[in-house]
This record gives sequence, structure tokens and C-alpha cells, in this order.
Amino acid sequence: MHAPARGAAAILISIVGLVACSAPGGGSPAPASAEDAARLVLAIDGRFAGIQPRNPDLIGQAAWYEVTESDIGWQVQVHMGWGDCPAGCINHHSWTYEVTRSGELQLLLEEGDPLADATGLRGVVVAGPTCAVVIDPPDPDCADRPVAGAVLVILDANGDEVARVTSAADGTFTVALAPGAYRLVPQPVEGLMGTAPELAVMVEMGEPPGELAIGYDTGVR
Repeated sequence: MHAPARGAAAILISIVGLVACSAPGGGSPAPASAEDAARLVLAIDGRFAGIQPRNPDLIGQAAWYEVTESDIGWQVQVHMGWGDCPAGCINHHSWTYEVTRSGELQLLLEEGDPLADATGLRGVVVAGPTCAVVIDPPDPDCADRPVAGAVLVILDANGDEVARVTSAADGTFTVALAPGAYRLVPQPVEGLMGTAPELAVMVEMGEPPGELAIGYDTGVR
């Protein structure tokens, strides 16, 4: 069993204070259902982004959560698996949280194999061509240019949005995601033709974040 890191504990304390002190009608409302309790738990750690309810009929589900009712609210277990998950996953790590009906959160148990570094996606958004004539070898002055402010929407296997990220001034982006299959859907960017194509991506625990190149069309011909 692994004790929660000091940083994680500080985050939990902050969230408990915020939720418990929220005035009626303002801030984060107290959970009214198991789904609300799960949302509170999934929001406290970027690694939980994109995790879906446990589906016993889904072969190879690497990450999932499950909610059970308790005397004072709900217990939410969050599970991550990695390493040959179609065969049941070699490695496992889980967290169990208590969520009270007033909205207080407490980590009851964390156990399993040591976690690898955070997983997710990262990459760069560019636009090209930047010159009307392309020559060989390529002219460095005609290289694709970075695109700032491009919005990329991340959908899970069910087509539900689980995250969105905006490219920085240099075109780069990073987003934390739980292990699983996703679709990355670029949104239209003003001044550029159409949108970049969607990408099917897989996030694996223990693997470095996937490096992606998202390309928009400048319309230069």
C-alpha cells in the first residue's frame, strides 16, 4: 500500500475545504448521486481524465472507476492497469475515496504496482504550405509555421469529450489522460482552410506521452 504523496494530500485538503465551505447556490454543489461523487473524485487528478465507468463486458479496459454507496455517501474506486491489458493487464494500481453527502473527500486506500510517469499526449500544431512553390531540397524559409490558439478536443471510445487543450504560441500542446483509446478532433482555426484531420490515438501507461503532429492547410498555392 502506498501513502498519498504530500502534494496530493494538499490538493485533497484544498478541495475538501472548497466543497465543504461552499455556500448554497454557489461554488461546487454537494453530490446528489453516485455520478456526482465520481465526478468530484475524477476532477482531483489529471491522470484520471477520460476514465469511464467499469464495463465488465469490455475486454482490455485498462482504466475504470466504480461507485458503491456507503453509510455516509459513496466510495469511489479508481483503477489503472497497464501491460498487455487485452489479456487482463500485468500491472495494477487503484485508489479508493470516500465521498460524503456534504461533498467532503477522503483517500481511504491507495495500493498496487508503482505508477509510471504521467501519461497523455503532446505534440505540435503547424500550418503549411507557407510558400506557393515547393522545391527539393525544401527551402527552410518555407517550413510549416506553428499555430497558436488551435483548440484540440479529446473524445473517449464512446465519443464523449473528456478534455480539450489549446496550442501555445509555439504550436505545442500537452494534455494528461488516463490509459485508453481516444480520438483527437482539431477545431477550425480562423484564417486557415478547413480543419486538420481527426486522429485515433492510444495512451499507454508506462509509455512516454505520444508525440503528435497536427497539420492545418494555409491555403497558399
